[in-house]
Amino acid sequence: MPKEPLNRRRPRRVLALLCAAALLVPSAACTAGAAAGRETPPHDPLGPVPKPLAPCGWWYGIGEPPTNRDITFAAQHYSLVVLNATETSSLRRLKQLNPKIKVLVYKDFSSARNYPGAVDGDVDAPFLPTGIGYFRAHRESPHWFAVDTHNNRIEWNSYPKHWQMTVWDPAYQKAWSDAVTAEVVREGWDGVLADNDFSSLKYYSSAVLKGTADAAESDRVIREGMDTFLTTAGDTLHKAGKMLIPNVSESHLTAGRWSAHSRYDGAMEENFGLRDTGTGELLTFKGNEWKELRSQAALGETWLLLITHTKGAREERVGFATAALLASPHTCWSGATTKDYRNPDWSRYQDSNLGEATETANRLPSGVWDRRFTGGYVAVNPTGQSAKITPPPGLVNIDGGATAPSTIDLAAGDAIILINPTDSTTTVPTATTTTTTTTTEPTTTTPTTTTTEPTTTTTTTTTTEPTTPTEPPNTTS
Repeated sequence: MPKEPLNRRRPRRVLALLCAAALLVPSAACTAGAAAGRETPPHDPLGPVPKPLAPCGWWYGIGEPPTNRDITFAAQHYSLVVLNATETSSLRRLKQLNPKIKVLVYKDFSSARNYPGAVDGDVDAPFLPTGIGYFRAHRESPHWFAVDTHNNRIEWNSYPKHWQMTVWDPAYQKAWSDAVTAEVVREGWDGVLADNDFSSLKYYSSAVLKGTADAAESDRVIREGMDTFLTTAGDTLHKAGKMLIPNVSESHLTAGRWSAHSRYDGAMEENFGLRDTGTGELLTFKGNEWKELRSQAALGETWLLLITHTKGAREERVGFATAALLASPHTCWSGATTKDYRNPDWSRYQDSNLGEATETANRLPSGVWDRRFTGGYVAVNPTGQSAKITPPPGLVNIDGGATAPSTIDLAAGDAIILINPTDSTTTVPTATTTTTTTTTEPTTTTPTTTTTEPTTTTTTTTTTEPTTPTEPPNTTS
């Protein structure tokens, strides 16, 4: 059924959303009832608030066709899976193995494609990675192809045979939405993961759109077009009882963009927990994005689909711990170990039994964020300088197994995950010791997205790995 409008939902939860996002001026409404120090989730007189659980697993499975083993693993481990439109048999098998799992179909908002598989000769394939087929647009509505100032169609540089479409054209928006919704209903998908809800063309092309003066104006046309496109697609899918989750890029640059574009069933952040250029700070905490992610998680009604491209220990640690700061009923995290999402991934942190959050995420005076759980504790340092933290007593470091010291020096752009001890845990009294978690990494430069090789860190050794190239804000297939 279509989602209830925001202004008709539970008022206490809406207020929590606005306060957490700092969208309201601090007032008695936001501060009344808040206990001194750490907060506990508020009581909702209209019913129980959904539990803020440690991040669930999900798979952006748009690489190679999944094997039977992949599907079995996914059904056992994931709450949500995204597959290509051709994988209808895998969709049905997943539903058989796990009726509760959500399975979305991949569709690209912004391109038409004519590589083999998207087309068969001079005919569009029956199952498309996009909403509109290349030949349908070419023959029936050629004006849907975006053109540059020389009237040339715009092919994406990094992705041959991907053609930029006029995402701002209401006719294109409606045609895309109608075609995709009809397919989703016919094949039985739960909804759509819509890729390339982007705000800048620069990662794919340096072209300037016809009718605009420069790249900045071109980006404005695309960004405003995506705002209206999302409404058209979301309303059409919701009328059919289906979900829409866009892959939103660079939301930290525009205040309110994440909240606006996650308003149907959530949103995907494909570059979650990454380091900013040179400073060592975490990009996810920049701008207004972190406030908006927190407010969505606090409401607890829509999906946060988070991906950290994990090349080593630090990124895996930071990605999971940062996702845990956003723990909610629908916060899911993937530590993707392959660029093309070929394999279903599963982190050892997802087997840590972190449990349910017992408080909101807290920002300490040092800039570190931390949060306690029934099964442990996480802390993330998004700043460019190391900071000391004092974790709860009696916990053990999942990375080492020994009892955590009373004071930890947490390195810039790093995190720590501590859990309750088990019978197999080696405990070492460390009542007054201090350990230092450090990372030393070279950085790469890009205006909005920085991907670096993580450093494998323990309390006694520090290793440095080479950096990896930067990537555009969204991934296409």
